[in-house]
Amino acid sequence: MLDFPRWKVWLTWVAIVVCVLMAVPSLLPGTARNALPGWVPKPTVNLGLDLAGGSYLLLEGDVAQFRADRLDTMRETVRQELRGDPRIEIGDISIRDGNVSFMVRDASRVDAVRERLLPLLSNDNGQRDWDFDVVDTSRVVLTQTDSGIASAVDQAMGDATEVVRRRIDELGTREPTIIRQGSERIVVQVPGLGDPTELKDLLGRTALLEFKLVDTTADVAQTMQGIAPVGSEVLEMEDGTPIVVKRNAMITGDMLTKASQGYDQQTGAPVVQLTLNGAGTRRFARVTTEHTGEPFAIIVDDVVISAPRIDEPIIGGQARISGGFTVESANQLAIALRSGKLPIRLKVMDQSTVSPELGQDSINKGALASVLATVLVMAFMLITYFRFGVYSTVALIVNILMIIGIMGLFNATLTLPGIAGFVLTIGAAVDANVLINERIREEQRRGRGVLQSVEFGYKEATRAIFDANITNVIAAAIMFIFGSGPIRGFAVVLTIGIVTSVFTAVTFTRLMVSNWLKKRPKELVL
Repeated sequence: MLDFPRWKVWLTWVAIVVCVLMAVPSLLPGTARNALPGWVPKPTVNLGLDLAGGSYLLLEGDVAQFRADRLDTMRETVRQELRGDPRIEIGDISIRDGNVSFMVRDASRVDAVRERLLPLLSNDNGQRDWDFDVVDTSRVVLTQTDSGIASAVDQAMGDATEVVRRRIDELGTREPTIIRQGSERIVVQVPGLGDPTELKDLLGRTALLEFKLVDTTADVAQTMQGIAPVGSEVLEMEDGTPIVVKRNAMITGDMLTKASQGYDQQTGAPVVQLTLNGAGTRRFARVTTEHTGEPFAIIVDDVVISAPRIDEPIIGGQARISGGFTVESANQLAIALRSGKLPIRLKVMDQSTVSPELGQDSINKGALASVLATVLVMAFMLITYFRFGVYSTVALIVNILMIIGIMGLFNATLTLPGIAGFVLTIGAAVDANVLINERIREEQRRGRGVLQSVEFGYKEATRAIFDANITNVIAAAIMFIFGSGPIRGFAVVLTIGIVTSVFTAVTFTRLMVSNWLKKRPKELVL
């Protein structure tokens, strides 16, 4: 019991001092914290949406648009597939009544068309996504199956949830809640964000980036009527002016490796700077070399942001988007491009702002509960265990400061369930000391001396304490992995509390008790 290595003593005190110092900024009022010198670290505990207020958004996937986009994609895929070697001649391919339809010019080649398209009609799991039907011996009709569209929507919503998570993380927010609700909705809660407008604009943007050559051969009159030559399409500039571009994109957003907000060196206007990957760099260099002197369109979500002229081949893989941005809008676009495009368009169905006043009332009540629980636990330990109750009380205070310090160090978020976990941790923090003290009493009743009673008490109780708390940590880890938002906040507080309470209740109290035993006491009142 007295064998407490010096390195262990130092390590224990260093851990305690560091954690207590880390707790100080969180305990100071905001004005006092801001008055600290700039070089002083100020780790603080973040407050969740239910305490600090914030923004709430309910997003819903636009399934109708998603079905329409799948039809467009299948139409282009069929057209490209049947142009392959050997080419199969077909008439105009159209979309009507939710189907893709086209005429095979040589009816005897319908089976060849079926064979060619068969791999495109199922997903990676072998599930049939499209039905293949033949009408009037030569007209092929492709119809989306219900199971296929449901599977595609489910995957798209799963991917969209991850894109939403990445975009919110880019904003630098802490512990947002992002969860699926049903099959087509996503709930987003962002603590501390008072105005959801910026978040709504960011999440509502698909961020589909494309670079396409401008079709300079298009007839102006037909363009004004929305008619484009074969292989081209009519899009709109941001001011509503129609412009004709080639359908095939030379660069798409999946070729980006970096997107950031920057400034035009000549005008000082905000721009979005892009860096392409290897394949994108080579393709951009080849196309700009072949089409020097021609304009190309920079398109985001089917809107032409700008259409600059290619003055010289662009071979460095660097590009930029300019178009009347503000710093905020350029930064938002850069974030959206970095996080990838949304696989399904999201509509904002509901939005609200949670008032922080409600959170302050919860904080006050939570603080009162914590103080009351601490005082009552301390009184119980002092009355029941005397000297060892004092050790337990000191360990409890250190434990509380260590929890706050570690939460501040990791910028953890405190939610209402987190406060519940905090109070629960205080109540359970002295469980280990109760177990140790009762074991010491038991050893005393067996007739052992002071030193042996304490030594056997700690030794016998420690194993049970570790076993019991390991199961609690496992439960907290499962809550953290499968939970979200407040549940994860509760799991974080509970895990930190378990670790620190075991440390203070076992290691720290043992250190204090060993110092007392060095005085060779002849009597132990417990």
